[in-house]
Amino acid sequence: ATLAGVEVVEAEIKRGLDIVGTGDMGIGNTTPSAAIAAALTGESPAKIAGRGTGVDDEGLKRKISTVERALAVNQPNAKDGLDVLTKVGGFEIGGLAGVILGAAANGKPVMVDGFISTAAAMIAVAIAPAARHYLISAHRSKEIGHGIMLDWLNLKPLFDLDLRLGEGTGAALGISMAEAACKVLAEMATF
Repeated sequence: ATLAGVEVVEAEIKRGLDIVGTGDMGIGNTTPSAAIAAALTGESPAKIAGRGTGVDDEGLKRKISTVERALAVNQPNAKDGLDVLTKVGGFEIGGLAGVILGAAANGKPVMVDGFISTAAAMIAVAIAPAARHYLISAHRSKEIGHGIMLDWLNLKPLFDLDLRLGEGTGAALGISMAEAACKVLAEMATF
């Protein structure tokens, strides 16, 4: 999955891509994302796992318990991003991590969307720490653990709009902001 992500972004770079926006679409992928974040940060799953698309109190308890069990059973090595990915991640997160790694390897910035994309960014940075320098956080997700993840990556989000979306909506907003900033720097007249 990670290599497929690299291949996709490299093909797009050949077609002229100059900035990447990450995003995801799925059901249940905040659970492996929380497991990745807990494994890499050392924080408890209760501090990371949130309500996702809006689970009730019982659902949140099950989610936290699932993350705790996944970490206990699989014992991911926090010093090995690929080990964490293979033991508690998912294919979509691996693909996004590959996109990030491929973009960074080609000197292209990556606008990171919400919770799941940030988990993928954590995997990418755990695999290749220099990839962190190509990351821009689009927004702070409403998920409770997202701030912990952003702190681990040393990223400050451009927006804090209480978004629960992960489909790249925040990344699209962030890319627009980045393009506007570049135009101000390159095209705006000065005194």
